Amino acid sequence: MAIKVFIKRKLPEERKAKELTPLLSQMRNRCIQRSGYVSGMTLSRVDIQGESLVISTWKSIDEFRDWFHSDERAEIQKKIDVLIGRETEYEIYEY
Repeated sequence: MAIKVFIKRKLPEERKAKELTPLLSQMRNRCIQRSGYVSGMTLSRVDIQGESLVISTWKSIDEFRDWFHSDERAEIQKKIDVLIGRETEYEIYEY
């Protein structure tokens, strides 16, 4: 069953955002190469500056979990979380 993953982040001030952008690009580039990845989009909140929501679609929860628990993702995610000063939030929904 297909799933949607909602990834919420509160981005840091401008100086750290410049360091964050390449990491987010690297995460997306590696993610789209994974088996089961269907699509993704990044939204920026209009009422709260610096908040973003990534919505990715996967063919199955198992394929997403393979990506989520991979060392490759964890390495990049750790760097992202250090820059934003908190853990990234993930929510998974099926449809």
